[in-house]
Amino acid sequence: MKSKEVGTRGEDFAVRYLTARGYRIHSRNFRCRLGEIDIVAEEQGKLVFVEVKTRHGDRYGLPQEAVTPAKQERLRRLAQYYLSVKRITDRPCRFDVLALTIGGDEIKPVLIRGAF
Repeated sequence: MKSKEVGTRGEDFAVRYLTARGYRIHSRNFRCRLGEIDIVAEEQGKLVFVEVKTRHGDRYGLPQEAVTPAKQERLRRLAQYYLSVKRITDRPCRFDVLALTIGGDEIKPVLIRGAF
């Protein structure tokens, strides 16, 4: 399975997974010159920026290990830009990581709420 296919399959799964857990999806693949936010959702009154990391097996480590400090900083800047563009000034926010490992037809999710 190609990298792009793995990512698309993971993000499709992520939307279903999060929705089933009460998240309301606001935006998917929000792009700007700074990069991309995979999913912007709302859960229990909080705006949640979700980074989805998908791996086919664990050969290259756990998916959540790919959310490095540099990636976290980039996501913070992206979130600030998103809030500015959408003119959102008074909402509590958090960052979640949804780590997905694909093994055959099965996807194993690990949701890390308030990851950073």
